[in-house]
Amino acid sequence: MDDEIRAFMTFLEVERHASQETVRSYGSDLRQFHAFMKVEQPKLPRLDPATVKTESLRAYLHWLDRKQEKGTSIARKIASLRSFYRYLQKEGLVGLNPAATIRTPKQPKHLPRVLSKDDAAALMDFPVGQTGSSLRDCALLETLYSTGARVSELVGINLEDLRLSEGLVHLRGKGRKERIVPVGAVALKAIHNYRTALKPVARNQQPSAPVFLNLRGGRLTTRSVARIVASYSTRLSGGPVSPHTLRHSFATHLLDEGADLRSIQEMLGHVSLGTTQKYTHLATDQLLAVYDKTHPRAGRATNVRSIKDGKP
Repeated sequence: MDDEIRAFMTFLEVERHASQETVRSYGSDLRQFHAFMKVEQPKLPRLDPATVKTESLRAYLHWLDRKQEKGTSIARKIASLRSFYRYLQKEGLVGLNPAATIRTPKQPKHLPRVLSKDDAAALMDFPVGQTGSSLRDCALLETLYSTGARVSELVGINLEDLRLSEGLVHLRGKGRKERIVPVGAVALKAIHNYRTALKPVARNQQPSAPVFLNLRGGRLTTRSVARIVASYSTRLSGGPVSPHTLRHSFATHLLDEGADLRSIQEMLGHVSLGTTQKYTHLATDQLLAVYDKTHPRAGRATNVRSIKDGKP
């Protein structure tokens, strides 16, 4: 099964243009399943994917449940197996997809965390100083919040992608889908300050050169950006956040200020408007929180919502 897993990961990377994180996650999920099956069927010299039955997958999921794996993690592992077997079917290596009838467990609906506008502003101000790392961190935080870019899109920005005179940036999203989004003057100034301060040896001005660099002069990775955002956001009252929190905050703050959903959908690169509509719930929750906190007779609103939710 190792050969098939490696071939599938190559397929994801080369043909599906999946992100490195996606390829890594799918590979980890499938190798875990492979290890489980080797324990379950130790007498087999080699595990043939075509011999795996739905019952084996159910036993694997039961094992994950006993390990108290999170529902979101189990759902992803099911998705990995489904995709793997769809690939094997397409290649003619198996006849049936044993994961096709496996139902994904229902997931609790959690609204993503969104920074308040004050917290977002504070986070932008945390990188202090004129050192290369401080200027870079300021620029990447401003760019994440200004564009709503995914972290993989941020690290993929090259110098040729910045259309400075127009205030636009070219982003490459999931599946190599591309879009052009506005980028604010504050973010552009932060990028200019950072790039100007780079030492000449690191200031590669080739159009294909990455905008955001690590300390060795190479392209910054998604994991490095996540660490940078977490390190600064630990100073926020609500604790550390991920780069994706800035994407959620970007969309919610636009909606708060009157932007329409279609425009936000375009800027976020969502295929479906339904994906974008979750921000209407975020905006409503924020509105209710402000009302409950500030209105002298807000207790009545809380009671109304409790009645609506079926609570006494």
